[in-house]
Amino acid sequence: MGRSAKALRLAAVTLMAVLELSLIAANFLGDCDITWEPQNAKMDEGGNHLTLSLVSNSSGSMLRTKKQFIFGSVSTRIKLVKGNSAGTVTTYYTSSIGDNHDEIDFEFLGNETGKPYTVHTNVFADGIGQKEMQFRPWFDPTADYHNYTIFWNQCMIVWFIDDIPIRVFRNYSAQGVPFPTRRQMYAFSSIWAAEDWATQGGRVKTDWTKAPFVAEYRDINLRVCDCASYGAAGCPDSCASSSNWYAAPDLCQLSEKQLRQMHAVQLGYTIYDYCADGNRYNGTVPPECSMRQY
Repeated sequence: MGRSAKALRLAAVTLMAVLELSLIAANFLGDCDITWEPQNAKMDEGGNHLTLSLVSNSSGSMLRTKKQFIFGSVSTRIKLVKGNSAGTVTTYYTSSIGDNHDEIDFEFLGNETGKPYTVHTNVFADGIGQKEMQFRPWFDPTADYHNYTIFWNQCMIVWFIDDIPIRVFRNYSAQGVPFPTRRQMYAFSSIWAAEDWATQGGRVKTDWTKAPFVAEYRDINLRVCDCASYGAAGCPDSCASSSNWYAAPDLCQLSEKQLRQMHAVQLGYTIYDYCADGNRYNGTVPPECSMRQY
């Protein structure tokens, strides 16, 4: 492991420390439903361990939390598909249901044996996405479990891996940039086939002789503004209250140490940033790309 990778394992500070203190342990069995291909999902250890299997190009699996929420923190530990995982996509994300949806993504794009995964992040608001950043992991995500956290409040969205922030997307809705604030979300975990695009732009296809492809999850944690407490109509305003834990002023920014960690990841491991893709936007970039994203 290089010196830069070792530096990323610094102790968590400020925002992540607050998240760890405030997380509430949930359970895959009691707090989630299997909404697609339940025969490909297995739980044991009292619902604290979950496997999702991709068995064919049309048969994966999906889990969804029972809770709908606006704002908070969701996390789980994942061990990704081992070996030749080309064409597979394992996910952990939040999303609303219906038209003009909101969504915050972690997607893990498989690869040939011995080649690294792609960690794909994105955010949708009012049905508008195309805010992708992609990273190479600085660790082997198939050898052990790693913790993936999405933190979301009115100020910003932060993606964490093992307490290390890798990306921030700030709320610039006042400047016309869509940001999710009103739609109730679920948290999802899934595995599915995407050999037409997932690995090296679709050049490498899935070797179905290696199926089933199995991803493992442990220890889902939810600290969210549960909309069941307020009803669908009252949820957006109640969850926007400044009295909620995630609305504390010091949770609207990363600490200096976390900024250094994030910049180290982005300098060393970013492989795609939509804000740097001038060709995609005919020589321009979206307006938020010229604004602070940390």
